[in-house]
Amino acid sequence: MASSAIRKHSASLIFFHGSGETGQILIDRVRYLLGRDFNFAHINVVYPTAPLQEYTPLKGQLSKVWFDRNAVDIADPIGKQNMTKGYAVAQQLIQYEVTHGIPLNRIIVGGFSMGGALALHTGYHLTEGLAGVFTHSSFLYRNSVVFESLRNRKFTKETLPELRMFHGQNDTLVPPEWGRETSESLAKLGVSGTFTPLEDTLHVLRRKSLLDIEKWILTKLPPL
Repeated sequence: MASSAIRKHSASLIFFHGSGETGQILIDRVRYLLGRDFNFAHINVVYPTAPLQEYTPLKGQLSKVWFDRNAVDIADPIGKQNMTKGYAVAQQLIQYEVTHGIPLNRIIVGGFSMGGALALHTGYHLTEGLAGVFTHSSFLYRNSVVFESLRNRKFTKETLPELRMFHGQNDTLVPPEWGRETSESLAKLGVSGTFTPLEDTLHVLRRKSLLDIEKWILTKLPPL
């Protein structure tokens, strides 16, 4: 697990990478785009690495992915069992922070691409009362258990984290229409937040969106 420098902190950010990558790759990407790490004196930033598992879109080859799926397609009938390993990592990470004195309402989860999908599952299915969720170039499958949890009112309106979604308008791997559909579906089920399209952007992180995310995180998790 990669993390920012260890220091006394009063809040935590867990940032999940995209499929086939690692936490260190995500750290390096943030540093390249910003010219520095995230500027949080009081927030510990954790960049976990996904477990190595068979990945069907790569014909069963082993890859560092948060979950398996049949295809990158919003209509893919992904099952709950596909999420088991990713869920285990997310729950362990949050439990570690709570055990070390960080309350749930001082934790934000986010992610890029597949990592963003795991962040949505974490904030709206697995864990009640987080401070916020953000995604970049991500979507939920139409039959996602996340929608089921929200329809069944597993969370109260007061414990639903605020959401920030960003998506490249020229993304050909995950079409922006999928991200917008996910955003609108979550909004209908009580999730408040924003969906921000990024001009001239493919399936990549951008400096502008990272700066926006950084500013938003500081409003959600101010110093104590």
